[in-house]
Amino acid sequence: MHGWSGKILDINLETGAIETRPLDQKMARLFLGGRGLGARLLWDLVGPGVDPLSMENALIFTAGPFTASGIQTSNRFSVTTKSPLTGTILDANSGGWWGMQFKRTGYDVMIVRGKAKNPVMIEITPKGVELKNAQNLWGKSVSQTTQALGQNNNKRNVLCIGPAGENLSLMAAIMNDGERALARGGPGAVMGSKNLKAIVVEGKERNKPADKDQFKFMLYETGKLLKASPLTSQALPEFGTSVVMNLVNAIGALPTRNFQQSQFEGAEAISGEAITEQILVKNQACWACPIACTRITKTEKGEGEGPEYESVWSFGAQCGIDNLETIADANRLCNDLGLDTISVGNAIGCAMEMTERGVIEGGLRFGRADLLLDTIQNIAYRQGLGAAGLSDGSYRFAEARGVPELSMSVKKLEIPAYDPRGMQGQGLLFATSNRGACHMRGNMLGPEVLALPRLIDRLAYQGKAGIVSVHQDAAAMIDSLVICKFTNMAVAEDFFARILSAITGEAFTADDLMKAGERTWNLERLYNLREGFTAADDTLPKRLLDVEVAEGPSAGYTVNLAPMLEEYYSFRGWDKNGVPTPEKLQELELDDLV
Repeated sequence: MHGWSGKILDINLETGAIETRPLDQKMARLFLGGRGLGARLLWDLVGPGVDPLSMENALIFTAGPFTASGIQTSNRFSVTTKSPLTGTILDANSGGWWGMQFKRTGYDVMIVRGKAKNPVMIEITPKGVELKNAQNLWGKSVSQTTQALGQNNNKRNVLCIGPAGENLSLMAAIMNDGERALARGGPGAVMGSKNLKAIVVEGKERNKPADKDQFKFMLYETGKLLKASPLTSQALPEFGTSVVMNLVNAIGALPTRNFQQSQFEGAEAISGEAITEQILVKNQACWACPIACTRITKTEKGEGEGPEYESVWSFGAQCGIDNLETIADANRLCNDLGLDTISVGNAIGCAMEMTERGVIEGGLRFGRADLLLDTIQNIAYRQGLGAAGLSDGSYRFAEARGVPELSMSVKKLEIPAYDPRGMQGQGLLFATSNRGACHMRGNMLGPEVLALPRLIDRLAYQGKAGIVSVHQDAAAMIDSLVICKFTNMAVAEDFFARILSAITGEAFTADDLMKAGERTWNLERLYNLREGFTAADDTLPKRLLDVEVAEGPSAGYTVNLAPMLEEYYSFRGWDKNGVPTPEKLQELELDDLV
């Protein structure tokens, strides 16, 4: 195996059919793997109008040419499907160990379609592929399921859903290796709708580089760059992703109490520094990762992974809570129930504001840390507020009560931990992201806050469109290779091209990789257009467009979206309605799809 194994595993849960077929090598070269390959396959497999929770939807698990190669952070994989939360194309990716193990089974892709009559699991080992009865696992938590199926890093790895996926919460995640998440957009609900509880993988294949000497050299050079970067060698290992909490708060871009303020008075108490000082047990790394940003933390209620910055924010500043132990407990509970921490915390913050405004009744108000864990439990099991609609995300919950403007979401996906009124480029990024509001689709934190690769004016809107577009294409490329985006904060695209060339034995340039990222971005756009999305969906909540930040470093600002969007469409080679032009599609070799 040199990069691509050349095999697709296709499983129909309805019929029980298990088929292996060849991967189209031209398609692999054009889309690389991971997110890009998943998008291309979904285009063919799931046409317009398909109900995401019907048996006609598919789950497409994809590795990349980097996966399991041993290059730094080559542990990741993707799942692609049609999102039940947003109705858009959805890709989510995860680290840990499962992706590496899946690649070692000898497949680049696993397609799961149909619906089993009763709960089942998939087991892939060197002996073959089997569908097994999983009735005894249905109803079990993620930790219980993972343990029952014999999770053993580097030997046998478990991917599963928890009760949230079984109960079809539209915020349900797919979990792997116990506490790693394919979270955003509700992929866990799609898996639950298919009566698929778990996928277990054991592999022996190796992703061997075609040019061993060049690969070894690139491994060494990439390691030097990661060690030279203060972010990847010091800040992330020492404080985790929450190292940015105080910084984002200081500039007035930390959304607080459902984005009513842009600074949180309790930020320091829930920062990366506070985590390290108060509840950290140790840091931990995914397979083949020298960064080790994962936090293992311990509270009176238990020990586990996290919380990451986004999770700390969603249960912290978003909900007006500065109790670090409760936030860590909420994160751990979401992992065990199989829930997206970003959407869940954001949705609870929305419900808190609705209570304070008299839209709904109850005690769920900002700062009520004592109600947080019960509310999460109710979301997973569709009880209480969960049964009243909160399990389906903030937009549906607020819209049903006549206040959709209180949902801080884009295309129904809850916005993550950055107030775009204090980061104009981030606002454009959120508005145009193909899966809904997402910081992982080209995060502007680097140039607007961290000075990576250089600092730009976070409050300016001119010239942001081009920078956002390039970051989006780079993110799509990274997600297709598939590696961790933190690597790209220290290592440039030309290094990835040289690594890919060494692994596959084929010549790739940085331009080839960026073009693959742009191709993926445009294909995702085409998918959403085919589903009926338009330029009108490239927007933000009215609060961010019309209500100025009242105080702090971002006081007086809203997101100046309209001129950025106009420039963005032009830069992308799209028409004024946000539709890729025939010339752009021909340039990207996508013209045969429309």
